[in-house]
Amino acid sequence: MDSRYGIPAGSADVAPALTLLPLPGRSGLRAMGEISLGTRGEWERALEGVLCEDEDEYYLELSAVTFVDVAGVGALAAAAQRLPDGRRIVLHRPPAVVRRVLDMLWPGIAAIEVSMS
Repeated sequence: MDSRYGIPAGSADVAPALTLLPLPGRSGLRAMGEISLGTRGEWERALEGVLCEDEDEYYLELSAVTFVDVAGVGALAAAAQRLPDGRRIVLHRPPAVVRRVLDMLWPGIAAIEVSMS
């Protein structure tokens, strides 16, 4: 471990990974890994898919997401703001930073619901 930065030695060359899998039995995705510059394209394509769905609720299971940058939260907010009235994205167990950034920079987006259960 490189004690100066708190990261495992030799991990600087490892590209961030994001895995997106369909949720069984409901409209949505389970995201695992990092939502950052290296995975932003995948994340934004997944959020574009939300806009194509006909369901009133689209679920994003985020409990296995280990890192989200502000731009990743911004992409989520932008997608939610483009949803037609009456539709929403339900975030299941997102990292705390997602809620904090939404509250600070995009407060009151009715199309995003956070579920911690």
